[in-house]
Parts: sequence; structure tokens; C-alpha cells
Amino acid sequence: MNEALPDHRRLGRELGLFGTDPLMGAGLPYWLPDGAVVRHTLEEYVREAERAAGYRHVYSPVLGKRELYELSGHWDHYSDDMFPPMRLGAEEAVLRPSLCPHHALIYRSRPRSHHELPLRIAELGTMYRAELSGVLGGLTRVRAIQLNDAHVFCTPDQVVHEARAALELIARAYADLGIEAVRHRLSLPGGGGKYVAGPGLWSRATGLLREVLAEAGVAYEEAEGEAAFYGPKIDVQIADPAGRESTLSTVQIDFHQPARFDLRYTGADGARHRPVMVHRSVIGSVERAVAHLIEVHRGAFPAWLAPVQLVVLPVAEEQAEQAAALARQAVARGLRAELAGPGHGTLAARVRAARLVPYQAVIGAREAGSGLAAVRLRDGRRIGALPVADLLGRIAGRVAARGTLLWE
Repeated sequence: MNEALPDHRRLGRELGLFGTDPLMGAGLPYWLPDGAVVRHTLEEYVREAERAAGYRHVYSPVLGKRELYELSGHWDHYSDDMFPPMRLGAEEAVLRPSLCPHHALIYRSRPRSHHELPLRIAELGTMYRAELSGVLGGLTRVRAIQLNDAHVFCTPDQVVHEARAALELIARAYADLGIEAVRHRLSLPGGGGKYVAGPGLWSRATGLLREVLAEAGVAYEEAEGEAAFYGPKIDVQIADPAGRESTLSTVQIDFHQPARFDLRYTGADGARHRPVMVHRSVIGSVERAVAHLIEVHRGAFPAWLAPVQLVVLPVAEEQAEQAAALARQAVARGLRAELAGPGHGTLAARVRAARLVPYQAVIGAREAGSGLAAVRLRDGRRIGALPVADLLGRIAGRVAARGTLLWE
């Protein structure tokens, strides 16, 4: 590993974001307070974006009976990546390797009409993969994965629109997070027998994904042997600072599981029809997304995502009261603010310690006497002295707008 390049494992330790312990086990990191803030903020961002796009959120269990994954096809085609079953009396329970079988059960929990479609079901849920210890590392390869997953149950003529809307949702999220896709990949079957049968359905799903990519105007490359076992997919590829690619976000079209679970809806003609299942993930696993964000931003996260958004710095003890009041007002505005008083060192040392915080508010004798704060930005710009209310309004506005811009 070239130490000159940002490595999320090293930065994660230095910034106090996450850690590991042998007693918890390999591939099972824990999140420290600042890391938990980043994770929570990212999860809430995704939930909000999905709600705005018409998704309804659910919770489903992390366990399922072995029969569930036999029905979905995971047991036959994916069992090498699953943890062994747990015996519970006469039954066998399995840590789920995917959320889609659970969402299929939620869909079929009652009769559905074409008036309800597209039905968009989303969940930030944990799934488990029995990764070998040799491939585990940091947040990028873990055994307990918090997945931003969703499934759209729709009519055949809605599929292209729904899959394209998912691609647009991914693009907006990348812009807000300050990350870039290096390429889009159309992942197709090939190179083995891990795929379910049904050449006609594979061909149909592949044709629809090509149509989605064409309508979206997205250039792509085809890759055989990279499809999910049940269908082709669009993979949105990212690269780490060393140029190594990985998949972060996906859009998949699935005719297999609706048939396996005998999913139906009543059409306008009164007959029963089979829905199509669109799988999509905006940010993929939270762990991999945070790992990439750490490396891309080198710990200097966009202001809306930063663990601490504003640090208040009184020059001397005489300004401590005004500085504490400003920090309290910032928290009341919904900002993540901290006070770094003279007890933490010289002003220069405190400024250096807060170098990754997007906004620094310095209060000296002149500012304290006038209800002002001198504003410094993380990128080195000095905005000058602003009234406290104006400062907090400007910061709150930028945080609410998201994106990577620090100041307007």
C-alpha cells in the first residue's frame, strides 16, 4: 500500500471514525461517535431522497428460514457466501444474504392492484456474507453489511422509467456527496453455472437495461460474468486513489424472483399479471460508501456530512461566555457545533486541530463587544466578521442545500 495515498483504514483510525477488536471478529468493525455521525447523516440523507422519490420504508428481520432462500434461489446459487444455518428446534434459520426475498414476501402479504404500481419498497437493512478472512479489510469488505436497498414492483411498461429514475437518483446522490463514477458497467452472465435458467428472461432483462442506459445517455461497457445470479444489472463503478475499481451502486431488472414467489397484481382487464422487480441501491453498502468518502475527501467531508460542522474559538478566557452562547445557538439551529476554548491550547494550535471542520468562528474582544464572529473556512478563506445570526443562517443554509460548496 502506498502510504502517500489516502487509505480509509489509516484515516479512520486517525480521525476516530471506526475501529476493530479481535473479540468482535474480523470483518465486524464498530463505529466511534464521529463515524456514527457520518453514518447516521448518510443514512438519513438516503431515506429523505428515497421518500421524495416515492419510496416507502420498511423493516424486515435479519433472519429467515432456510426454505425462504431455497425459494428465492439463494440457497442453490449463493450458499457459498452465506453463513451456515442455525438449528432452532425442527427448523433451520439463516442470516440473510440479501433483502430481496423479504421484500417479495412483503409484496405478496396482500392482494395488489395495478393502481398501486409502481410500488417502491426501501430499507436500510443489515445482511450477512461469510467472507473469508483473507479478503476482509477496513470498511470495504465486511461480514455484516448495512445495505441501502430497495425494490420496485412494477408493470412491464413501467420498468424502463423506474430503472432510469433510479440511475438519476444515484447521480444526484453522487453530486451531493462529492464523488464520481468512473464508469457504468452492464453486467451480464457468463463464465460459469451460478446463474438461474431462463434464456428468454435474461435476454429480455438485458434488452431493457440497454434501453435504460440509452435513454439516460450514459456510456457503458459490457462485462460477462458479473451479473447477479437472477438477472443482469447496471453497476456504477468507483475507484479508490490507487485506481482499484469496485461497485458502489446498482440497478437490476429481475423476472426470476417474481416468478419464484408467484407475485401477482390485478390488471385493468381484471386478470392477474406478474410484476417485474427492479432492484436498486443508491449508495450500496453504508460501509463501502463511507470508506470511499473518507478517501475521496481525506476526512474533510462536505459540510452537511461532517461530524463537526462549526467550531467556536474564543481568543481568550474573557470571550468564553460569548463563545459558549454561540455554540449553544448553533446546536439549537440543528448544527453540530463544538467549543474549543483557551484550555485546549493557543489559538493557532486550536485552529490547526480543527483543520477538517468546515467552519471556524473566532471571537476576540472586538467581536465579543459587537455580537460578531470572525469566520474562517476550512479551505483557508477568511470571510471576516459577521453578526452571529447571519453566520448561523448562512451555515445552516449551506448544510440544508448539501453539495460540496462551503460558502456562497
